[in-house]
Amino acid sequence: MLAEVKALACELPAASGTPLAKWSCPELAAEAVERGIVASVSASSVRRWLAGDALKPWQHRSWIFPRDPDFAGRAARALDLYVRVWDGEPLGDNDYVLSVDEKPGVQARSRIHPSAPPRPRRRPMRIESEYRRHGTLAYLAAYDVHRAQVIGHCAPTTGIKPFTELVEKVMTREPYASARRVFWIVDNGSSHRGWTAAARLTDAHPNAQMIHLPVHASWLNQVEIYFSVVQRKLITPDDFADTDELARQITAFEKRYNQAARPFDWRFSRNDLNHLLNRLAA
Repeated sequence: MLAEVKALACELPAASGTPLAKWSCPELAAEAVERGIVASVSASSVRRWLAGDALKPWQHRSWIFPRDPDFAGRAARALDLYVRVWDGEPLGDNDYVLSVDEKPGVQARSRIHPSAPPRPRRRPMRIESEYRRHGTLAYLAAYDVHRAQVIGHCAPTTGIKPFTELVEKVMTREPYASARRVFWIVDNGSSHRGWTAAARLTDAHPNAQMIHLPVHASWLNQVEIYFSVVQRKLITPDDFADTDELARQITAFEKRYNQAARPFDWRFSRNDLNHLLNRLAA
């Protein structure tokens, strides 16, 4: 009986024609009775049984399956660069790896009433839920994977022009201006998509080379980790008078981050990628 209820919890409701997106414990209890698995059972009993195997059918996680036919090859190039290898050869001291992307639509919102700081007796900071909107901006950043330094700038929106401005800002300063090679790891966003963007980068700066990740592989781009830090530490909760103040705060945060940053403890390797793809294929 217990095993049958757990097996039921591991089914999708739609498979049996039940008009539900996912199971809850009360619904599993009712379904188990309706199917004759048990004569009677409470939702709390079902919850306790599922907890024994850490089953939580009322939760879900989004997932995108790889659809790039060369997913493994293109992703492996970036993973090799993270461990300072290119075409099977170790990188030199004058080679640099940048993880680059944009964070679009960053909102400048101001709260209707001032926030209240934390108080004793476990009273957390209090944030007014109502706010005024003052527009959005885009934050473009290049993260040096091995030096843990960020070079970024804010723009009204994303696009080829703001991305080109970021390229110039990075490639006209040291150590990148005189580097032997600078690898730019990017996703397939419209600002830097395809061979034309790669050619535009190399034409402007012959020592720069664009490395495109596969489609739907932003999770392999280390700058996304930095953007998550910005989101947690600066933008949430947000309270900015306008986009100019938001841009100033982002710039100030970037400077503060660079003063104490260390490279991310990146452990996902080419072997881990192969194991993941084999598991998905199975």
